Amino acid sequence: MFLVGFPILIIPLAIYNMIAFLTPPPDGWATKLYTLHLLSGLDWSVTLGDAFIAGTLFLLFIEVVKATGAKSAVDHVLSLLVFGGAVAEFLLVQQAANSTFAILTAICFIDVIAGLSIRFRVSRRERQIAADYADAHARATEASEHGTAA
Repeated sequence: MFLVGFPILIIPLAIYNMIAFLTPPPDGWATKLYTLHLLSGLDWSVTLGDAFIAGTLFLLFIEVVKATGAKSAVDHVLSLLVFGGAVAEFLLVQQAANSTFAILTAICFIDVIAGLSIRFRVSRRERQIAADYADAHARATEASEHGTAA
């Protein structure tokens, strides 16, 4: 799989920085992209920050699905480095001191925690399957030595 070893959440961090530093919108992350007229009669405006967070949540979904497969220790370390970089940028960079980036940082944290907990759960299940197989194999071997059915 080509995604192994690449922290996908670095993509929204890079896009955020490109937007924030190179082409900052006039209203910042509160720039309205689209307005929906709801059945309740109210208007709901989707902002740039809302759309950005929604896209980042989709990428988090891909990361979690990736964690259920063969995610190595390198992947977890890279996710942790992305989270650490996001925290550092949030605390130190003026353009990142807003709610959109804070939520992006929280998403990076969820990626780290979800990846580790899924990996621990999968490895525990693999150990249990291996133990069950060894036990069944031992019983079958014992049964064949004694000439009885298992």
